[in-house]
Amino acid sequence: MRSDSFSDTTWGFADVIPQFSLRWNAGVNNFMTYVTGDIPVGAYQSTRLANLGLGHGAIDAGGGYTYFNPATGPELSAVLGFTYNFVNPSTQYQSGVDMHLDWGASQFLTKQVQVGLVGYAYKELGCDSGSGDRVGCFRSQVFGVGPQFGYVFPLSEGLHGYVNLKGYAEFGGAARPTGWNSWLTFAISPAAAPPPPGTSHDHEIGYGSRPHFSGATDGSRGRSTVQFRPERGARFRHSSA
Repeated sequence: MRSDSFSDTTWGFADVIPQFSLRWNAGVNNFMTYVTGDIPVGAYQSTRLANLGLGHGAIDAGGGYTYFNPATGPELSAVLGFTYNFVNPSTQYQSGVDMHLDWGASQFLTKQVQVGLVGYAYKELGCDSGSGDRVGCFRSQVFGVGPQFGYVFPLSEGLHGYVNLKGYAEFGGAARPTGWNSWLTFAISPAAAPPPPGTSHDHEIGYGSRPHFSGATDGSRGRSTVQFRPERGARFRHSSA
């Protein structure tokens, strides 16, 4: 019986991920479209186990929707996107086009405390290819779901912070390993403007409803994704093969 152990460590910069988005809202309904990508300038070597860059370029596009009712606090969000991966020049391997869906459902118990569920689905739609492909089509997929907790707190008269902790347990994996992962995020945003003089406090927006979008590389899937969430204005919020 034989066992082996391998390890590696690296330091440096990750890839550059530019993003362009268009967003708008109509009452409790928030919408957005986006285009983002990966410029492979991060630390990467095909012979190394640990890498901060993908080693190849990618372009990703999609759209998102959030329902958020500031009067009662419920939120439902989803972002659907598709990624085209360019050939890795070091390995001459090209991953197929993939689809990724990120979603979240939560409830603000107070103006500061948020609890809910999050999840994602990743599926490779196209076959891998390139002269470096030694395994054939090799389509991968994975799903994840788990809890989330968010907390809004004031930083100053005009700014507030938002901390979010979420965890995912993966299942339904194919042609890739599965496991679990957790994410801790922190955002700083302008506080919601006070209501106009004479406005009834019964109609104040306690959480705010300004849509907020951010690009992120989700390490659990290794693809460039965009997370969509309504940003919480706190008078007294704020998401990546």
